[in-house]
Order: sequence, then structure tokens, then C-alpha cells
Amino acid sequence: MRRPFPALRPLAALAVRRPLAALAVLRPLAMLAVRRPLTAPAVLRPLALLQPLAVLTMLRPLAVLATLCALACAPGARAQTAGAAADSGAEAGASARAAESDQTARAAESGQSARAAESAPIYAPDEAQRARDELAQRMYRDALQSIAEGRRSDASDTLVRLIDMEPLHAGAWMELALVQCGLGRAAEAERLFAAIEQRFNPPQGILELIAEARAGGCNNWQTVSTLNLAFARGIDQNVNQGALNSLFYDGGQAIPLTSDFLPKHDQYTALSGDYVRDLTPNGTAGFAQLQVRRNDTLHQYDSSSLFVGTETPWRFGRWTARGTVMAGFVTLGSQFYQRQGQLQLRIGPPLPLPNKFQFSVMGGVTHLSYLTLSNFNANMVELRGLFTYRSEQDYASLSYGRLNDEALGPRPGGNRHGELASVQWRRRLAGGVTGEVGYTYQTWHGSSAFSPDLIEEVRQQATHVLRAAFTYPLSKTQSLQLELRQVRNRENISIFQYNNRQLQLSWQWQGL
Repeated sequence: MRRPFPALRPLAALAVRRPLAALAVLRPLAMLAVRRPLTAPAVLRPLALLQPLAVLTMLRPLAVLATLCALACAPGARAQTAGAAADSGAEAGASARAAESDQTARAAESGQSARAAESAPIYAPDEAQRARDELAQRMYRDALQSIAEGRRSDASDTLVRLIDMEPLHAGAWMELALVQCGLGRAAEAERLFAAIEQRFNPPQGILELIAEARAGGCNNWQTVSTLNLAFARGIDQNVNQGALNSLFYDGGQAIPLTSDFLPKHDQYTALSGDYVRDLTPNGTAGFAQLQVRRNDTLHQYDSSSLFVGTETPWRFGRWTARGTVMAGFVTLGSQFYQRQGQLQLRIGPPLPLPNKFQFSVMGGVTHLSYLTLSNFNANMVELRGLFTYRSEQDYASLSYGRLNDEALGPRPGGNRHGELASVQWRRRLAGGVTGEVGYTYQTWHGSSAFSPDLIEEVRQQATHVLRAAFTYPLSKTQSLQLELRQVRNRENISIFQYNNRQLQLSWQWQGL
């Protein structure tokens, strides 16, 4: 039998009457107890146990209030609060005007709850029950992650196990019903909708959501497709990657380079598109990516590429994985230039990272086949780690990896190995504008003289790419993006060194 948590009884009572106000009180109290446990009032320190709830309130308030009652209410009160948990879905969808009218009431209720809590005794929750609650929260987060990644079958399995363990988890019931409906399991979805209506006494907002799902029909699994298009105009200061130095030094002798080896400036038009479509109910998707660039005058450097492939997610316990198979080709000028085939696997281990952080390891094998060059075919292997941070306002990533490029013939310079590091930061700015900056550093180290009897040096290459972009939304599906790119390629063989700048303005459309 669960022991009551009297210090939280005022919040549980508040949850029954005003769910959003209860969440507004819970979040700052729990975060204060976590961040300043020594200076926080003694009555608040046990609230550090609710740190996962303070985070979960930003994502799924339906489950938070049910768990709050599990910690704070007497056994008979839990069903009442579970029903009130569903009210949070309706209150969350209320208008901004109604939310503003609740500000004063929330502040008053917060003060009353804190004063009531200070006068109440504190009991530590049973360790076994605490572990059970933490497991339930983790399972719910895993299910939501599966839904976000399109793995609806995995999400269904996790939610079923969660409901078996926590039968009054209102959020799990609602998410499972919607997942079953999305999978085309109409009878099971209807059974769950009816159980929600009878067991939790949901408010009008939840009832409308259930009615909408019923009206849409759950008879067949519905595929989801997305199509993104972009049209751009740009300026390229070095279309041909011409040499930085107009002189090539051979044995101390300076040899002037012809104009073909020097930078050439041009403007260009670019068109790109990518299409993604679900192939299975558990997240497998097919995709196609097209890019076309046409220069205004230097048409011998026009390029295009087309890639198609599939991507499949998996979950093994708390480990996640995503595999990709891709193939495509690249043209240069008016000729087919290169064929590519790639296998890639991305694994996410269950590390104890702070909320909003993720770490994954990515490995891949790429086969490159050149149609217009001899002895350049190769197999490239890549292994790198990737840290990401994601919040409502920011996205950041940091990656580092090792590369190995094995030549399949007597390629100039032989085999090569290198490193790849990148950092990226994207942030929402005022007026809906999104700003983005990124930096990439890549090295290659050859294994033999680049061209015996002509260029005796072993090629050493280091490329720096700095990128900045601003995206301005025109509508829900359209935006304008201004992008600036700076490239500095440094090598020990002067003829290969170059600088480049590109400025591009693009119109982007996201549809389907």
C-alpha cells in the first residue's frame, strides 16, 4: 500500500480543481529543490524526487498529474485526480485570453500551496514504489520518443506494458488509443476510447479529440509523406576551386599557372527537393533527394545529383538504432561523373545524460565509383560520435569522427585517412526568424607521393568551412533563407590550395 505524501496534498487537491495551476506550482518548487537543495526550505527538499515530473510537464501534462496523485493522495483520491489529469489536455488548448485571466489565481494558489506544505510533515516515499514510479516515467518517455520517431508498433508495446503496471496512467491510455487508431486497429482503438470515457471522465476537450479520431476512421494504416522544395540564386567566387597561388613551385622553380587553374567567378541557379514516405507502421521510410545547379556562364561545372534509399529505426531495450541504405549518382557538366552506394548505422546508447541531451555513434561504409576518371574508385569507412542538444529555442550539435579511404587502384597519393569535426547551433530569434551558424573541419593525409617524378610530396589537406544562415518564415509552409559560406582549403601542395565564398538566397516550401 502506498504511503501518502502529505506535503503534496495541497497540490493534489489543486490538481483536481485546476490542473494547469497545479503544474505551474509544481514546476518551480521541484526545480528549486533540485538546483538549491541546501538553501531551499526543508519542506521542499523531497520534491527533488519530482525532477522528471518538472521536465515532463513541458511535454505531457496528462501523465504528470496522475503521478502527482500517486505520490501525494490517499488511495481513494487517485482515480479522481487521474480524471482531472485529462483536463490538462483541454486546458492546454484553451485560448491565450483565458490563460491570462488565470495568472492572478495561479499566483495566489501557489502561495497557499507552499504555506500549507510548510506546515505538513514529510514522509519519504517507499524505495520500491519510487523505483516503480521512475520506471513508469522512463517507459512513458520511451513511448513518446518512439512515437516521435515513427515507431508506432514499438510505442504500442511499451504503452501496453506501462498500463499493465500503472492502470490509472491517463496519458498512457490516451496515447495508446491514438497509436492503435493510427495503426488501423479500429476495434482496439474503440475499446480504449470507451475505457477512457468511462474510467477517467474526460473533459470536453479530450472528448472532442476522441470524436475527431473516430470521425477520421481507424480502418487502415495511413502513410505519411513529406515533400520539401527549394529554389535559389547565388554567387560563387570560385566555381572551379582554382588555386590560391598563381605560381606552382617545382623543385624551387616557379611555374605560372594557366587561367584554367585559377579561380573563376560566376552566379548560379539551384533547385533541390527531398521526398520522404512511410513504408511500414514501425517507422521504415523511403526517401529521394534531388539537387540541380546551373551556372550562368561556366556550364562545364554544372552539377546535379540524385539519391534514393530507405531508413529503418529499431529499439533494443533502452538502446536505439537507425539504419540507412542509399544509392545515387552525380553528374558534372553534361556527363555522369560518379556513382555512390552507402550503408550507415546510428546507435544511441542509454547514457545518463541531462535532459535535452543525446549521444549517438554513427558508422558507415561508402563505395565511390568514378565514371570519367581512371584509378579513383574507392571504399570509404567512417566512424564518429555525435552529441546533440534540443530545446524549444535552440538546437546544437557537436561531432567528431575518423575517416579511412581505401583506393581500389593506383590512385594518386594512394590510400588516405583523416578526421572530421563539426559544430552547429540553431536558435529561434525574434519575429519567427531562425539563425544558424556552423563550422566543419576535415583533414586528409595521403600514404605515398602524389605523383612520382612530378609531385613528390605526400598530400596533406585541411579544409575549414564556416556557414551562417537566417531563415524568415513567409507562411506556415514557405520561408526565405539567406546563407553565407566561407571555405578555406589548406594543403602542402600549392596547386590544390583554394579559398571560396558563396552567398545564396533561397525560397523554401514544405508541403504534403
